[in-house]
Order: sequence, then structure tokens, then C-alpha cells
Amino acid sequence: MPEGPEIRRARDDIAAAIEGKSATRVIFFQPALAQWNGSFDGEKILMVRNRGKAMLTDFANGYSIYSHNQLYGRWSVVEPGETPGGNRQLRLAIHTADKSALLYSASNIEVWPTTELHSHPFLKKLGPDVLQESTVAEEIRQRLLSATWRGRQLGGFLTHQSFVAGLGNYLRCEILFAAGLHPRQRPRELSREQCKLLAEKILALPRQSYETGGITNDLHRAEELMQAGRSFEAARFQVFRREGEPCYRCGATILLEKHGGQACYLCPACQGLAS
Repeated sequence: MPEGPEIRRARDDIAAAIEGKSATRVIFFQPALAQWNGSFDGEKILMVRNRGKAMLTDFANGYSIYSHNQLYGRWSVVEPGETPGGNRQLRLAIHTADKSALLYSASNIEVWPTTELHSHPFLKKLGPDVLQESTVAEEIRQRLLSATWRGRQLGGFLTHQSFVAGLGNYLRCEILFAAGLHPRQRPRELSREQCKLLAEKILALPRQSYETGGITNDLHRAEELMQAGRSFEAARFQVFRREGEPCYRCGATILLEKHGGQACYLCPACQGLAS
């Protein structure tokens, strides 16, 4: 599933292509939304924005299109008439005179009055967005130690969008490694320094991933690996998808475990549970 950095980069591309322009045609391909076909034609696209993993496209008619990529959704920005989706099913097309934004395979698309989005079942439960500049580490530290989260295992709740918006599995694994914490640890068990470092990494790694197109590894190391012939995918992570390979920090073998119902990659030495 695309995580916050990937959705924000998609938002950037879509906004650059269609924001501020008039939609020549907006087509909903799901039968449940067919009633809206024609309702957005000729309307100005006021803003394209994201809240965590959700995309919001606001129109001058007072309505917004909410979409969530979930596991398979993908946005493409193309020239008019292009359809690069391959075997993917086109779900939503926003056409302007010179660019089109196409959403493939996503099943969660809705139309809402813009002024009522605050009551959307998903949006109203979101925690602070890790990519928003207004979100600071002290706010995250306080949330970690709140009654809701302090007693829960890190590996089980870091991807809950009600904790913070935008984290998914690869960021969960990379953040825990960078903070030197095991997925079974709980905020109440951490020292003040550990909790502070974790809060900082919860913000720093998603922001680095957004800026670099997906790199959560040490940037110098990633560059050296790619110069040595490793692919971008092989160089971008510290532990994620590196099961059986040596830890860059200590040389121990990276493990794959299940935490919170998801695959979790970790270094048993760097992230060992305190005795």
C-alpha cells in the first residue's frame, strides 16, 4: 500500500497538472458514483491535497472527491487521450484541456460537500500528519505517552492512522530500527531519551522518504550502494525487505517477524529487548 510520502508525491504531480484549471470532464467509472457524471464538468479545480493516505480534490461547485488508494490504487498524470493503466481498471478520470489525472484500481472513491469533510468517517479519526510542517516531535512524544497509546506495543499501533497519519509498514520497520527499538516494546517502558528519539524518527524518516522518492537508508550509504551497482530498491531501506542480509550497523542477520498482523523486519542485535 502506498504510504504518506508516496501519496504526497502523487498529490504534487496531480496538483501541478490540474490545480487551478477547469475540468473539461470528470468521469466516475464505478456504478455507485455514476450519478455524479456531468456534475463536475466545467468546474474549476480549486485544490488538490492529501491527508495522510487520502487524496482530496476540491472543486468550485462546493464538492470534493475523496479517494484512498488502499492496496492497489495508482494515480497517473497523462496527456489527453492517453490511458497507461495496462490491466488496471480505470476508476476516476479528471480531464482538463491539457492534462488528465487518472486513478486506477482504487475502490474507495466518494463525493462529499467540501464543508462537511471534517465529518468523513476516515478523515475525522486521523492523527497528526507526519508530513505537515506544523506537526512537531514534542506533539508526537506526548501522543506516545498518552493513555490511548502508552501501554500498546509499538509494532501494533505505529501504522494506526489515528495515532499519526501517513505511516505504513515500510516506515514502521525503518523507524523502529532507526530508533533502536523492538516492535514489542511499549511507550511506557521507554526512557525519556528513547521516547524523544522515536518521536523524532517518526517525523524524520517519512520526510526524508518524501524528499528522496523513497529512501529511508542513510543517504550516503544508499548512494554508495547504487554506485556499486545495487538497484534503487535494493539500496533504499535499512531493514525492510532485507531478511537474511547483514545489518548495515552491526552485521547481525536481519529477521522477519509478524507484529500487528504485518511482516516486520528488524535487527535482533540493534533492536533487542532490554533484559
